[in-house]
Amino acid sequence: MFVVSLNYKVPLIEIDRLQAAHVEWLKACYAEGVFIASGPKKPRTGGIIIAQCPREILDARLAADPFAKAGAADYDVTEFLARMTAAGLDAFKEA
Repeated sequence: MFVVSLNYKVPLIEIDRLQAAHVEWLKACYAEGVFIASGPKKPRTGGIIIAQCPREILDARLAADPFAKAGAADYDVTEFLARMTAAGLDAFKEA
């Protein structure tokens, strides 16, 4: 499983211009079963994505993000093993 931290590199006006395409990209990644959760950071300096897939698939999906294509965000990817989860999230536990 991965935690992806997006950090914006451009003013929010540019992020807002790309937002609709970014949301469509997110929806496609959810439909593929790659993303588990996502949302903006507070304050709005970037976002967080939780993903479960092989690293090469994640890297390909991140490269396709409209933010990445426009050079509007950097991505910091951290892999971890989910050994414990809250009730209802047992499907995400890893050995």
